[in-house]
Amino acid sequence: MKINDFILKEIKALSLNSTVKSAQKLCNDLPITHIPVVENNRLVGCLPESDIQTIENKDVTLREYTYLLDHFYTNENATLLDLISLFADNDSNLIPVLDKSLYYVGYYELSDILDAFANSPFLHYESDTLIIDKNKTDYSMSQVAQIVEASNGKLLGAYISSENINSVEVTLKIVSEEMNEIIQTFRRYGYNVITQHEDDFYLEELKDRAAYLRKYLDM
Repeated sequence: MKINDFILKEIKALSLNSTVKSAQKLCNDLPITHIPVVENNRLVGCLPESDIQTIENKDVTLREYTYLLDHFYTNENATLLDLISLFADNDSNLIPVLDKSLYYVGYYELSDILDAFANSPFLHYESDTLIIDKNKTDYSMSQVAQIVEASNGKLLGAYISSENINSVEVTLKIVSEEMNEIIQTFRRYGYNVITQHEDDFYLEELKDRAAYLRKYLDM
């Protein structure tokens, strides 16, 4: 299924001539954080539910409250990760969609996009998760992919899960029968392997040595 298949039109966008009362009613009827407001089928902005509910004069039009509008949207070429970032950045569960001529065509709902992401091969495909860390100046995504593929592994996806001023942490989804070889290769290239894996022979050896030392000290 294409991401465009998730574009919805059930919730009708309001206009600047719509009343505050109609906006409040829409928010009361539906669990939405923002209402798209359009004029001549062009997006003017998104009205936050938290603001519209505080207006006491229900008979005035939204034209009086354009200063409350948030300005965010996406286009028909957006990717799944683009949308997840937009939802998070704008603290919204609804993202308006514009076509290439910037006309309003509908909206995405957060629940639909999260379901699509949860069912994507990146999360749904049976694989191993490996988290690695390296100095920011020495990190290279091309090198990461090369290390995985040189050991006959398949890299399903990767993303930067954490970073600070000195280092970057990367989460990898890998399909491989030789995880130990991949782990040891990352270590040889100076990567710190954060996740513990059952096939990590290096860690098992350290555990065995620690157990031996404890046994020796207890004698």
